Amino acid sequence: MKILVPVKRVVDYNVKVRVKADGTGIETAGVKMSMNPFDEIGVEEAVRLKEKGAATEIVAVSMGVPQCAETIRTALAMGADRGILVETDAELQPLAVAKLLKAIAEKEQPKLIILGKQAIDDDMNATGQMLAALLGWPQGTFASKITIEGDGITVTREVDGGLETVALTLPAIITTDLRLNEPRYASLPNIMKARKKPIDNLKPADLGVDPKPRLTTVKVAEPPKRKAGVKVGSVAELVEKLKTEAKVI
Repeated sequence: MKILVPVKRVVDYNVKVRVKADGTGIETAGVKMSMNPFDEIGVEEAVRLKEKGAATEIVAVSMGVPQCAETIRTALAMGADRGILVETDAELQPLAVAKLLKAIAEKEQPKLIILGKQAIDDDMNATGQMLAALLGWPQGTFASKITIEGDGITVTREVDGGLETVALTLPAIITTDLRLNEPRYASLPNIMKARKKPIDNLKPADLGVDPKPRLTTVKVAEPPKRKAGVKVGSVAELVEKLKTEAKVI
């Protein structure tokens, strides 16, 4: 079974995000970038499935600027077999990414696609669902446990009411939640081996997709600073402040 794992290059989660002075976006120049943590979980799950003998090949896919190849190398060092980079300077939004992944899936014919449930930069949480709709494949979103059973797969997913278990037939789409696994650190020997693994370089035109964004960002601004809280001496004083100051009751 071949597994396709999309990986996104984002601002590292340890970095404090700063808004550009002109309000057009966030500052990325000179900022540490890394693989989206949810995608990292996806790579780890694919590698574990391969270690169990359920998968034969793992293909890591990234889209964007040439530096996205570094993100693919990280996935290769974790255990992926080869990579595909779709190089473009366009602002990639979920629908465009889903269309590009659909074209790659039709070319590669994977049995399973594992995506992070969302990226920590835009928090869209839409690409996996859009891809499933475009391909007409069953989907198991917010997965916290995955079990391969013959020609099918069972996914335990996290929902508002607790846990839900769904049975899918392959090929299928899965999006990962935080509790699915804990990604491994790439060892130095594997990092060295990753340099020799192949990465195919494509353009959106090669896949017949126009990545032009459909949404326009009008302005990006930092959230307003929260006022300091105050202590109240009694429930009656709290109720009074909620009425007269907060005006929420």
